[in-house]
Amino acid sequence: MIHESKTALEVDRVTLELGGRAILNDASFAVHTGEFIGVLGPNGAGKTTLMRALLGLVPVASGAIRVNGEAVVRGNPSIGYMPQIRAGLANRRVLGRDFVAMAADGHRWGLPHRDARTRADVERVLDLVGARQLAARPLSELSGGERQRLLLAQCLLGNPRLLLLDEPLISLDPRHQTSVVELVRRVQRELNITVLFSAHELNPLLNSLDRVLYLGNGRAALGTVDEVITKPVLSRLYGSTIDVMRVNGRIFVMSGDVEIDKLDHAHENGNGHQHEHEHEHDHGHAHAHSHGKKGTHTHDV
Repeated sequence: MIHESKTALEVDRVTLELGGRAILNDASFAVHTGEFIGVLGPNGAGKTTLMRALLGLVPVASGAIRVNGEAVVRGNPSIGYMPQIRAGLANRRVLGRDFVAMAADGHRWGLPHRDARTRADVERVLDLVGARQLAARPLSELSGGERQRLLLAQCLLGNPRLLLLDEPLISLDPRHQTSVVELVRRVQRELNITVLFSAHELNPLLNSLDRVLYLGNGRAALGTVDEVITKPVLSRLYGSTIDVMRVNGRIFVMSGDVEIDKLDHAHENGNGHQHEHEHEHDHGHAHAHSHGKKGTHTHDV
């Protein structure tokens, strides 16, 4: 549900290049404040590169991006970011509360020092995501879905107005996928913030989305599911004939007799920490806001 007509994100004739290849080519779209946007598309389509451009980590080759009416700057405190790279969390003995506090403090190594303001904000975000009990347990004892709850808490520190969540459902089973999507949707509505949520497939997001942003072949299409997830639109984005099937309330995107999502992401089976081919991550950029000061934090995720 859109609560305001204000534009949270405007992409105006933007071209993004990576390794000499145009990831996005003259793309334009606008996202309204308070929208939950699913970001979809095949591997290499630009989902991660777009998010990194919004963070000021990838320069635009041409065009302009505005976040809440302002030009993109690195370290924008109004943006919360969950990157794909989350390898190693399952083996860490750090307590959940300390893990969340590390993001507020910005320290990569060792336990964070905490002032009263930081402590209060950590407790606030733990309450927001329902993670009080998880906060007292080490990450190594938590499930993937529970760790995602704490990662979301990190993103919410400092009251960001835009959340960029890059493939938060990777390696989660369907039950945990559903709970993560529902949690993000509840928090998004409660705070009236804007969310860009990238995913491999549409179905886990289907009941929570306001609109979908589909990237492919250098192009972008933003609209409702019924407007975008169609044979003509997706065939244009993929550059080949794509069929869309609706079965028992689920949507399947097919190339011939092969489901696109299964084809694109088959290499990830058994390994939840593979990433899009377009990546060139800074490992430490876990989110882009801080308390009282600008600067993208670098903490160990």
